[in-house]
Amino acid sequence: MSPAEIVSLAPIVFGAGLALFLTLAIVHLVRYVRATPAMRLSIRQAGRIRRGWSRLAPMAGLSVVDRKPTVMAQISQELSTDKTRKIEPRTLIPTIKVTPDEYGVIVRAKCLPKVSLEEFQKASNYLADAWGCVRVSVTPAKKPGQVVIRAVREDPLAVKTTHVPTGLPPEHITHWHLGLDEYARDAVVDLANVPGITLAGLPGYGKTSAVNKFICDFAPSPLVQFGGLDGKVSMIEESDYAAVADRLFRFVGNDLHEANRFLKDMVDLRRRRVKLVRTVFGSANMWHKGPREDWPLIVLFVDEAQAYLREIKARDEKSRELAALVAENGRLLAELVAQGRSVGMITIPITQKPTGDALPTAIRDIAPVALSFAQRSTDAAVAALGEDIRNWDDMNPVNLQGSTYVGVLVMSNPHGPGYIRVRTPYVADADAAQIAQQTAHLTRDPAALLNAFDSGPNLSKAA
Repeated sequence: MSPAEIVSLAPIVFGAGLALFLTLAIVHLVRYVRATPAMRLSIRQAGRIRRGWSRLAPMAGLSVVDRKPTVMAQISQELSTDKTRKIEPRTLIPTIKVTPDEYGVIVRAKCLPKVSLEEFQKASNYLADAWGCVRVSVTPAKKPGQVVIRAVREDPLAVKTTHVPTGLPPEHITHWHLGLDEYARDAVVDLANVPGITLAGLPGYGKTSAVNKFICDFAPSPLVQFGGLDGKVSMIEESDYAAVADRLFRFVGNDLHEANRFLKDMVDLRRRRVKLVRTVFGSANMWHKGPREDWPLIVLFVDEAQAYLREIKARDEKSRELAALVAENGRLLAELVAQGRSVGMITIPITQKPTGDALPTAIRDIAPVALSFAQRSTDAAVAALGEDIRNWDDMNPVNLQGSTYVGVLVMSNPHGPGYIRVRTPYVADADAAQIAQQTAHLTRDPAALLNAFDSGPNLSKAA
């Protein structure tokens, strides 16, 4: 191509580049105008982070000096007339990609030699101060050689949220979405192969709302059935779960005899499932193929569990009878929590303070998942979450007392050591009732469903 042709094409290339620039500018402007006020703050914050990164990174210790000259630098020196000029070492800075959201920014950075996960984590407090954020976390990215920096400008734990159920089946039947953690990340409990979950916390701090959200999120799926016991009421109309009554296949109040019969029936159901699980699924573990409509996941809530388990002194014949029921309830509940995993039964004992007198250690210590809202003492926090919580003072649920943290719970960190705090959303009774009514036709008695398998053919091929 001749120089004249190149000159003639220059306006066209320039015009195309200008048009592309203007198009991108308009797209970003429209996106900014349509964003919420919080999102606009984050967009501006993301721009400041990008512009200031090359200056901030070396000051935070996130750079490395490369003293080996590049090929181009060596060629340039060879061609230079000044042979005394030295090639200066280069300062390498991790490249970043910044994405804004409602709570702050997510920064994905590429690691360098001597600038990897550990160095980013050590610099997290400096980054938080420089970016004007309440906290910054650094975790490994899914792609090797990269890290994810989560910077939150506003504390998600201090912002009360409301959840309006969609009425759609959950995308993953094994994921219980609790809410957002302190870095505005989705906090999820994996339900697969989990036989029991303990839920503790002071009254009025969010236990019931968390359970109602669970039911509302999973109610649209015929793969899940719910049963409940509530030790503080005599009938469901008085219960905190009255709104979701239509989606419960069975409910029992504070009558010890009825509770005992319910638990006996559930233990009998578990044992029947054990005998049939290989026939239905071709495996001793239902989770290898997952729940089915005719073999649903069963979730049992035992609220105010201490009402069914608290020791009764046997002074007369009636108290001896009740004491025997309490002892048997403990054995039945322990069997469900310990052995319900492979047949798809999850039992959730709920109590304010899960110390040994309220929730026997034979039950509490075998549940693989523990959740706790605010507690009044460290002993109660240890009972709820385990001895290790003593090593994580800032995560102790004792610190969650007060109206600001109503709805905030503590759980083990699913991504590493320690614990995380999670803001759970409030679910209005009207919204819960609407979902329960809309999905009432999906409610089935799991014991009745199992009758079809007792005399049926081998169905493992259809699983």
